[in-house]
Amino acid sequence: MQFKNQTAIITGGSSGIGRATALEFAKRGANVVVSDINEKGGKETAQIINTNGGNAIFVKTNVANSEEVQSLIDTCLEKYGQLDHMVNNAGIGEGLHYFDQISDEHWAKTIAVNQTGVFYCMRAALKVMKGQKKGSIVNTASAAGIGAAPRMGAYAASKHAVVGMTKTAAHEFGKYGIRVNAICPTVIETPMGDSYLSSNQDLMELMRQSVPMKRFGKAEEVARTICWLCGEDASYLNGLALPVDGGSKA
Repeated sequence: MQFKNQTAIITGGSSGIGRATALEFAKRGANVVVSDINEKGGKETAQIINTNGGNAIFVKTNVANSEEVQSLIDTCLEKYGQLDHMVNNAGIGEGLHYFDQISDEHWAKTIAVNQTGVFYCMRAALKVMKGQKKGSIVNTASAAGIGAAPRMGAYAASKHAVVGMTKTAAHEFGKYGIRVNAICPTVIETPMGDSYLSSNQDLMELMRQSVPMKRFGKAEEVARTICWLCGEDASYLNGLALPVDGGSKA
């Protein structure tokens, strides 16, 4: 119960890493605000928590809309009175494209959600946490944010930006007792991960064998890493872009 009497917002909480993270925070005692544009899945996540004795609400949010993000923060504060942890996990990834084949629409949508959405959430959370003189933010970046990502140019650009924003905010707000870190997963067994590779079994197996541990990660493993970064055991970690990749970047 390390997060008892604390509150966490999890964006992208309808499935995958987001749902696993929401459930993990709840298991450790936190009040959880589940946020997603997917209302059905987000409500299911909150219901699972409440059915198992936790405390959660769902707030439908398009993170690419600054007003909706502010409403998310306001609802959290109205319900629970504080914001201790902000996990900016909402993101999209749509198909594989060589750089010269990226459409304007694909580029704009990817940047709007994965980069600008994280910015809106960070900005709103930092204003609250600065007043509290405490708080932890974890941004979901990607292995594509700390290296090359062939045929994923827009996604890689957005995730490199997340790492840059993470490091910059960590420098600016550490003096207020706020820590800002990022996780950088490789392929994780989630609906988004499956959407990239399920149509190409040969590519999926090639990528699996490229991981030193010879398997893809599980959403629950990433969730536990996020909770560790938010907890006291990681109290001197700030501005970190942490690979969660089975040793792929070693």
